[in-house]
Amino acid sequence: MERTSTLNTPIREKTSGWINGFIGVVIFSGSLPATRLAVLEFDPVFLTVLRAAIAGVLAVALLWLFRERRPARNQWLSLLIVALGVVLGFPLLTALALQHVTSAHSIVFVGLLPLATALFGVLRGGERPRPVFWIFSVLGSALVVGYAVSQGLTASPTGDLLMPAAIVACGLGYAEGAKLSRGLGGWPVLCWALELALPLMALSRVWLAPASFGQISLSAWLCLAYVSLFSMLIGFVFWYRGLAQGGIAAVGQLQLLQPFFGLALAATLLHEQVSLGMLAVTLGVIVCVAGAKRFAK
Repeated sequence: MERTSTLNTPIREKTSGWINGFIGVVIFSGSLPATRLAVLEFDPVFLTVLRAAIAGVLAVALLWLFRERRPARNQWLSLLIVALGVVLGFPLLTALALQHVTSAHSIVFVGLLPLATALFGVLRGGERPRPVFWIFSVLGSALVVGYAVSQGLTASPTGDLLMPAAIVACGLGYAEGAKLSRGLGGWPVLCWALELALPLMALSRVWLAPASFGQISLSAWLCLAYVSLFSMLIGFVFWYRGLAQGGIAAVGQLQLLQPFFGLALAATLLHEQVSLGMLAVTLGVIVCVAGAKRFAK
């Protein structure tokens, strides 16, 4: 009985990893539509530092409340990489991009995120997926890139350059955070990264603050609350735990589902047009995630 229980432990852990990862993806799916609404009224740089400052204050409170042990000296560099990737890089680059493109257009680029995460999982996490895994991962990314090229970059060359840069920053931050989660735990990783970035974010918030907030609508404030609490903090509680349990490259492929959820939100909440091409690309990458999951080591 004990032997059977021991054998089933890795299976349960991987299943839990996929569940946690899926919850994280669902939460993250609202990030780009919420950011798109917020940058209509907030400056994108100010929005970035404000959401990080809000999440940072909450992170410090959580670390103090649960008396989390401080990271080892050799872990701070990795935490800095996490902070640069997911606290500053991805939020800032996407906020800037969403001044030029719709959230529906930008969401398609999220299909590149699993490949970026898997590559950094190999480089930084020491993972070695099977060769067939890369076929599905590259195919999913190729569908995304092919769609962007087919549009002739007419939406905005600036936006279509900023989004891939955001994806690289995010993939690195995801992989680095997942590696740290194996030792520090899922949610403390992001909390320490947020605390590391908090002094700069708090000072920048004061410097970049507008003269008045009187013209900011309730919907913009609600979007700020979402990207601060859910996108920047709560989503990572599930996401980093899922990556650590199920594997960076494997669970990272769940991000191929994020465009599907994001497009639905963009069409429902923002009334943005979702073309048949967008839907075809999204369905294609969903098929790819199933294949990548099967052949991930």
